[in-house]
Amino acid sequence: MDEQTMNALAEQFLAAWNTQDVDRVLSCYTADLEYRDPNTRGAVRGAQAMRRYLSKLFGRWQMHWSLREAHLFDDRHGCAVLWHATFRRPGGEAPIEIDGMDFVEVRDDRIARNEIWFDRAQLAPPMA
Repeated sequence: MDEQTMNALAEQFLAAWNTQDVDRVLSCYTADLEYRDPNTRGAVRGAQAMRRYLSKLFGRWQMHWSLREAHLFDDRHGCAVLWHATFRRPGGEAPIEIDGMDFVEVRDDRIARNEIWFDRAQLAPPMA
C-alpha cells in the first residue's frame, strides 16, 4: 500500500462510518476482523460480532468522523489515522467533540485489525 492508497482507504472508511449503515461499514473489513474501542471491553472478532456491535452503537449515537491525518506504517500494511468526531445521542442536545486515533492493519485492501483510542470520559455526561 502506498500513501495515496492509504489516504483513499482512510477517507472511504470514515465515509462508511458516517453513513451509520452497518453493511457499508462491514464492507470495509475482512470477515475475520478484530476490532477494539474504549467501549468494547475486549476484542470484537468476526463480521457477525461486529454487526451486533455496530447495530447497538448506531442505535445509541449519531456520529460524524473527519480525517485529520493518516500515517502509513513502515511495513505498508496499515496506518495510524488521527480523526476528529462529533457524538450526539439521538434527540440529544449539543454534540460532544472528540479527537482520537485508529490503529489499522490492512489485508487485501480491507481492514483486518482496528483499534481505536479516545477519552471515553468525554461521553459520560450524555450517558448518565
